[in-house]
Amino acid sequence: MKNFTQPDTRPIKPTVVRALVQDGDFDAQQWQRYIEQEIGFVLPNGQLQWLINAIDHTAAAHRLTPQQLWYQLPKNDEMRQQLLDKVLIHESRFFRHKPSIDFVTKYALQYQQLRTVKGTINGVADSHSDGLFRIWSVGCASGQETWSLAMSLASEQLENYTILGTDVSQQAIKKSQLGRYHKRQLPLIPQRCQQFIHPLSAKHAIDGSSLFASSTGKAATTNAQVHWEIAPTLQPYVSFALHNIIEQEPPTSHLQNIIICQNMLLYFRKFDQRDILARLAEQCALGGYIILAPGEALFWRPSNMRRIAHQQVNVWQKISA
Repeated sequence: MKNFTQPDTRPIKPTVVRALVQDGDFDAQQWQRYIEQEIGFVLPNGQLQWLINAIDHTAAAHRLTPQQLWYQLPKNDEMRQQLLDKVLIHESRFFRHKPSIDFVTKYALQYQQLRTVKGTINGVADSHSDGLFRIWSVGCASGQETWSLAMSLASEQLENYTILGTDVSQQAIKKSQLGRYHKRQLPLIPQRCQQFIHPLSAKHAIDGSSLFASSTGKAATTNAQVHWEIAPTLQPYVSFALHNIIEQEPPTSHLQNIIICQNMLLYFRKFDQRDILARLAEQCALGGYIILAPGEALFWRPSNMRRIAHQQVNVWQKISA
C-alpha cells in the first residue's frame, strides 16, 4: 500500500474520473472488484457511469483525486461508507409488488386467528415468546417496502407485529427512519392506507429537502404540499438497521415469520446468492415464508424449504429446521 499524499487544498471538480476514462487511465475493473469485495454487489458494465459518478463525487467531497481516494478507503470507514452510499441504488416504490404485500397481510391475519393460546399456533410451539408476528425486509432501500407492509397490516387492525428493514447503505437507512417522501409517490398508496400518511409541515419540508435532491444535486421544491410523512402511529411497529447481507451475523437474533428479499439477489454472483438464501432460511421460523421477486433464484432447491404454488408470488415455506 502506497503512502497517502496530503491532498491539495484546491477543490477537486467532480469530472476527474470522466477525464481519466477518456484518457484510458481509469481501471474500472479494479473499482468493480472493490465494490464486490466490500458488499458482494457485482456492478455490470452497463452501470459503469453510476460507479464513475459515485467515485467522482466522493473524491470531490474530500478534495481528493480518485487515486488518493483509492488509498484512503481502507483507512477511513466514513469515506468508505460515503462511496458505498453513492454506488448503491436507493430507489424503490410504495406497494411495488402488491401481490407479495397481500400475501404477507393474509398470512399475518391467519397467524393472529390461529394463535389460540399464548405461545402456540395451530398446535405447534411458537418461535417467539412475545407472540409478535415478525417481518424482515432485506435491502429495504429508502424504506418504501417496509412502510408499505406496515400500512397494509395496520389497515387490517393488526397490532401484534414488528417489521425490521435493513440495508447496507447508511444514507438509505436514515431516509427510511425519517419516513418522509416526495409527492410523486403519494398516488402509489392505496386508498385504504391513506390514513397512515400526513402532510409534512413547512419546517420539516425545508429541513428534509436534501433528502429529495435530484441526481444533479439540486434540491426539490420545498413547501408543505410537496412532501408527506408516515403517521407516528406506525413508528412503534417498524425499525431499521444498517446490515450487510453477505455477513454471517444476522441483524437480529429473532426468527422471522416473513423474510422478504426482492430485486436484490440479481446483483450477486450465483454462489453468493446461495449463501445469502441459506442464511435467510436459518433466520426463518418453522412454517414461515421467504418471498423473493418473481423469477428470482429459481435454481434454489433447499431441502428444508418448499416452494408454494402461487401465480404471482415467488414464495418459499420453511418445512423443517
